[in-house]
Amino acid sequence: MILKRFLSLSIIGLSFLLVSFTLPNKLLKKVNKEVTTVFEITNFQLKLISIEDSINNQLVKKIGNDHLYKIESDSEIIGFAYIDKAPSHTAEFDYLILLDPNLIVAKTKILIYREDYGGEIGSKRWLKQFIGKKPSDKLRYEEDIIAISGATISANSMTNAMNQFLQNLEILQTNNVL
Repeated sequence: MILKRFLSLSIIGLSFLLVSFTLPNKLLKKVNKEVTTVFEITNFQLKLISIEDSINNQLVKKIGNDHLYKIESDSEIIGFAYIDKAPSHTAEFDYLILLDPNLIVAKTKILIYREDYGGEIGSKRWLKQFIGKKPSDKLRYEEDIIAISGATISANSMTNAMNQFLQNLEILQTNNVL
């Protein structure tokens, strides 16, 4: 009886753990669409990259358990995907950063924006500014990155998020995680 209860609770706990580290379907569909478009492939897998606590503690911003993925096709690494949230004026937005195998930004995309104002940061024209950036690059809002009137908080937030991610890439590269 006790063993049955323990096994049931263990299975429930394991199921919760597995589900809690996956992307919601709405985000996953958008990520898959971007990967297909940017890398011009249809057959690929997103493989979660787990980061040891000792390395995660060195990062500028810790990377959660379901944020960084290796993109593989036929056992070959074709790139990396990073999905996270950044604050906007009163809420937050979800964004995606795609990297080529050399850790150079191939594309950035705002996946979900939850405010009435500031959505201009989702424009392809504005997001193009991040393409080609490398881990060693440092971005300055209103200098390297063009400001957007009416989206100051979100644009600044996206610039800060990119800076943190690029700094984290350097640390992950140094520690042979990527």
